[in-house]
Amino acid sequence: MGLPLKKMDRPMSQPSSRMGNPSCALSQLQKMRSIRISSVTISSAKINPKLLESLKKKTRFTKDEIEALFRIYRKLVSNNQYAAKSLASGPAGAIAKPQTQEGIDRIVFRELLHSTFDIVTEEILMERIFCSWDKAHEGLPIRLEGWLIGLSIFLRGNPIERAAFCFRVYDLNNDGFITKDEMFTLLRNCLIKQPQDEDPDEGVKDLVEIVLKKFDIDKDGKVSLEDFMATVAAQPLLIEAFGQCLPTDSAIVSFFSTLQV
Repeated sequence: MGLPLKKMDRPMSQPSSRMGNPSCALSQLQKMRSIRISSVTISSAKINPKLLESLKKKTRFTKDEIEALFRIYRKLVSNNQYAAKSLASGPAGAIAKPQTQEGIDRIVFRELLHSTFDIVTEEILMERIFCSWDKAHEGLPIRLEGWLIGLSIFLRGNPIERAAFCFRVYDLNNDGFITKDEMFTLLRNCLIKQPQDEDPDEGVKDLVEIVLKKFDIDKDGKVSLEDFMATVAAQPLLIEAFGQCLPTDSAIVSFFSTLQV
């Protein structure tokens, strides 16, 4: 079975400086893209039966879907190993941090979001989606259980679960609130900047005030999880008000149609 991966037709956001040398990381992305994952046969490795039952209870996937997603996970982890080898053999002076535990790293995860789930968003949101995917191990390579539980919410979560995930992504410093400064950071790239604009940031500040009035139910000058959930429950289209962090419906349908379970 091949890993579902659509042909890339749009530029991807730039990798974070946290990944080491940026030019080296970009070169690695190009090398990874040359691997047509969709045409590679994923190994027939089997998941432990007890772990399978546990994951079935914790997710909204069937046993067959979990087994298929496990094989995809193994393939993504093997791509991590490929990335590590490529970075290690890169040009002199390149910074390559060895990965000390198995999991899906930032580079592979971003490639998956972009090319499989149509997530085309700003660098800061790409990083936040990665960090928010597995609450128990934030910022670390995504391990099997975190991968499947996060994917269950990402693809089949109920409105409350998906809204809570979006809030976690938008809460940039993990303090339990989306502040005006965070709104400004998230929204500044949403506006089309006209060449004649002398101070485009003023338009972003105006937008922040408008959005704050919409979300700040208790009028304390910031958006809490309760504020966010109540606002989204009343107006579901506002769930991604601060930027895209969920897949499109068509991307979800396409992904499941290619699982071949």
